[in-house]
Amino acid sequence: MNVKRFYAVLKARNYEFVRDKSALGWNFLFPILIVAGFAFAFSDKSIDVYKVGIYGEPNETTNSYHPFFESQYIKFVTVSNLEKSIIKVEKHQLDMLFDLKEQRYWINNQSPSGYILEKVLFGSEIKSASKTENGLDKSDNSQTSMPFKKTQVSGEEIRYIDWLLPGVLAMNIMFSALFGVGYVIVRYRKNGVLKRLKATPLSAAEFLCAQVVSRLWLVMLITIIVYIGTYLLLDIPMYGSYLNLLLIFVLGSISMISIGLLIAARTASEEFAGGVLNLISWPMMFLSGVWFSLEGIHPLLQKAALIFPLTHLINGARAIMLDGASFMEIVPYLLTLAIMSAILLTIGAITFRWE
Repeated sequence: MNVKRFYAVLKARNYEFVRDKSALGWNFLFPILIVAGFAFAFSDKSIDVYKVGIYGEPNETTNSYHPFFESQYIKFVTVSNLEKSIIKVEKHQLDMLFDLKEQRYWINNQSPSGYILEKVLFGSEIKSASKTENGLDKSDNSQTSMPFKKTQVSGEEIRYIDWLLPGVLAMNIMFSALFGVGYVIVRYRKNGVLKRLKATPLSAAEFLCAQVVSRLWLVMLITIIVYIGTYLLLDIPMYGSYLNLLLIFVLGSISMISIGLLIAARTASEEFAGGVLNLISWPMMFLSGVWFSLEGIHPLLQKAALIFPLTHLINGARAIMLDGASFMEIVPYLLTLAIMSAILLTIGAITFRWE
């Protein structure tokens, strides 16, 4: 690879992007508007919904029935990891958590929602005991409610906007990478720019590497500036390492750029490229947990979401920012993004054509 040729293409692409004031401004403005809008929309606590986690199956000496689980206007979610779910109670992401096997429940002593749910739980037990004493439930032993042992936790509340920010940043990376690389290369091919470059000593590897590096540093610069702005304006919490967060954003950006290169490798129509990019980006956005948690949705959809690099990028970023995940804890996300990037870049480079 010739460094001078690579640098010349990199410099030209950077100038092209920076001189496009409308595209540059929109890349900064779009995520800020989304975060600000949701911060305002969800500032009213009255629209919060009660969310209760259910862990495990009852053992042989207990039974799972409790009238509390028939309460209306409460969303019951099955969870698979008890320790992580307890952390969610600490951070107010779950209002209450039940372990059916051990007959225990957790609430946050600083959570108004947890306080109300505990009162509902006590009321259900008193009502059930009253019915049993009056002989209304004696005919059905399976309907005897079992009391749960209480465990209190404490922790600062994680607002919806705190939970949303990693997804919005990742979504902005996705759109900027896909359309900033895939659509641009297709436009080059349609306008004859690639045909002219083919006549020069520039190789395909040099051209593609320049496109990747140019878009990567621009995406990361925008992401860092947007993060700093929202952090200062909305007091966004950060429990993990900034270095780990930067690392997962870099790998996530490369994986998104790789998808854009793969689509643009042989496409000559801007309309077709735009359609394919939208076909990929919108399902990825809605199934990767940008706007809502994937907990509670159909298991098949949860598994299908794992094929998208955006899912691993968002999950890794949220684990770092909200749960304080260490480097070793995010290694599975990093490895998945790295493998996806390597495969997509290799296929894109092999199938790339100038004309």
